[in-house]
Amino acid sequence: MKVRIPNSGGGGNMNAMLKQAQKMQADIESLQAELDEREYSATTGGLVTVTINGKHKLKQLRIDPAALSEADGDPEMLEDLITVAFNEALENALKTAEEEMSRLTDGMNVPGLL
Repeated sequence: MKVRIPNSGGGGNMNAMLKQAQKMQADIESLQAELDEREYSATTGGLVTVTINGKHKLKQLRIDPAALSEADGDPEMLEDLITVAFNEALENALKTAEEEMSRLTDGMNVPGLL
């Protein structure tokens, strides 16, 4: 006995969905490459500025000479300023990536995106 599966005509819809998914994947890859190249900076206390890229790599660390005199031999104060500035720059990078990817994917949760 042969079983016939009715033709639902869904082939066109499936092709359209596949093309849309491929376009979204290309757009995501393009945006990720752009985000990786962007730079994010944060300044703490007006004394320490940290700049990282979208891959979360340190690009630049600037320490105002006044920070050295304010630290007055206390390296922990300077370390804290650097840590806070770095973490703020990292948060900026992550937040920007999340917002832009969310806009691109229309809020869909796509595992493994970031």
